[in-house]
Amino acid sequence: MTTASTRNSDRRVSPVFLGIAAVTAVTGWAVWTDFAAEIGVAVFLFVTAAWIVSLCLHEYAHARTALHSGDISIGAKGYLTLNPLKYTHALLSIILPVIFVIMGGIGLPGGAVFIERNRIRGRWKHSLISAAGPLTNVLFAIVCTAPFWLGALDGVPPAFRYALGFLALLQVTAAILNFLPVPGLDGYGIIEPWLSHKFRRQVEPFAPFGLLAVFVIIFIPEVNTAFFDAIHAILRVLGVTDVDAYCGQNLFRFWTDRNEYFCGINS
Repeated sequence: MTTASTRNSDRRVSPVFLGIAAVTAVTGWAVWTDFAAEIGVAVFLFVTAAWIVSLCLHEYAHARTALHSGDISIGAKGYLTLNPLKYTHALLSIILPVIFVIMGGIGLPGGAVFIERNRIRGRWKHSLISAAGPLTNVLFAIVCTAPFWLGALDGVPPAFRYALGFLALLQVTAAILNFLPVPGLDGYGIIEPWLSHKFRRQVEPFAPFGLLAVFVIIFIPEVNTAFFDAIHAILRVLGVTDVDAYCGQNLFRFWTDRNEYFCGINS
């Protein structure tokens, strides 16, 4: 089996990831109990830490799927440790996504781990490797919204509810953006093995600019409105109201003017 070629140390969860997970747990507790003096700061730290955890899991899913598909070099690269510092594009995978969340509440897709595709045989395996990342965001969104679509919100503090709503919004945006069939994104990676060699060669030079092009387009007012209308429609299906997502983002951006009274929060 391919996993036999990885050492135990290659698969040991990194203290860095454990530290981020611990911050998520502690700040989540602070939001739940209203322990923090400034609830907005607690929501900011909780959502940011949870978002980084999801980014690590996104990249881990790519790596783990690649390992079982035949790329036994994955372990030596440190991708199985969930350490964000080991990823090929730490800037694209962690730093820029966090900055975009802070700036505009958009779940920016992370940069993929470096996979030695020549080791992998079979088009379905290549497609599955690319799909594994955004499917992780889908799963994360389902987990975040579980209290909503299960009708289990009784006793959930408003601030924690709103934080989950905003975190779900980030996961849904990340999943949708990642699934776009644009060169450089996972969506294109899913269909790429099924395209002709000639077409792939023609598209290859544009891959580094695919994500940039998406974000230029998405900031066109009409496109931006349609995009977020679609996001909120999906969230409503999952039980998350527009107010939940709005108030979560409102609390997250604690440094701006907020209408906490409207959201039922009195910090």
